[in-house]
Amino acid sequence: QVQLVESGGGLVQAGGSLRLSCAASGRTFSTYRMGWFRQAPGKEREFVGIIGRFGGVTAYADSVRGRFTISRDDAKNTVYLQMNSLKPEDTAVYYCAATQRAWGSEMNAYDYWGQGTQVTVSS
Repeated sequence: QVQLVESGGGLVQAGGSLRLSCAASGRTFSTYRMGWFRQAPGKEREFVGIIGRFGGVTAYADSVRGRFTISRDDAKNTVYLQMNSLKPEDTAVYYCAATQRAWGSEMNAYDYWGQGTQVTVSS
């Protein structure tokens, strides 16, 4: 069992930056691939990016590539989402999720989810 808690959301102006954190419980954090997703009001939840075990490989959605960076610190059981050059369309609730079963953007592949943290980007 893994419990995930996101933090770091807030209100930021367009062009600004935020760093989200996702703290995980348990001693097996390093064995999980960690994904970030987001859900804007009235829209479906969408994939943002993923980081592999040991942090060596990442992948991102086209909409955030080059602006967002995922990293992890296994010693702290934490994964991060650094968001730069934020746009109003990045406004959403951001979720982290954990999987041992797959690599990619399919939500069904993720076994554990956090409760989400709100990010609001003003124009």
